[in-house]
Amino acid sequence: MLFYLGLGTNLGDKEQNLRHAVRKIEERIGKVVSLSAFYATAPWGFTSENGFLNAALGVETSLTPHELLRATQAIEREMGRTHKSVGGVYADRLIDIDLLLAIQEDGALLSVDTPELKLPHPLMTERDFVMRPLREIAPEVEERLR
Repeated sequence: MLFYLGLGTNLGDKEQNLRHAVRKIEERIGKVVSLSAFYATAPWGFTSENGFLNAALGVETSLTPHELLRATQAIEREMGRTHKSVGGVYADRLIDIDLLLAIQEDGALLSVDTPELKLPHPLMTERDFVMRPLREIAPEVEERLR
């Protein structure tokens, strides 16, 4: 299955954080088939003096969506992420890896709606810092989300 992930960081060496996350994804999750440019963006949903660096990537994996979620959360923890945003309360972070959407072998979008995971990501189309890098690597996706 092909998953698109959103990456973000606003602490430390931001470019290195993103590159490190991409390497870990390639090592543990699957083949990274596309990677956007890195985009400098303003914080969204909270106030911070630290701007973000964001990217999107496509990864082919045999993991299920929930296995992928656990794997990305483990990478976040290893890279120093201490807690996820909860209840719309956001904070500075060394790394954030969001599952955006999944495309099945037949080309259909996978829909997941569980308490711990929703695919496609319910807020992605409202976030330019997600959609700009995603458009770069998968321009056809936006039309399918409407």
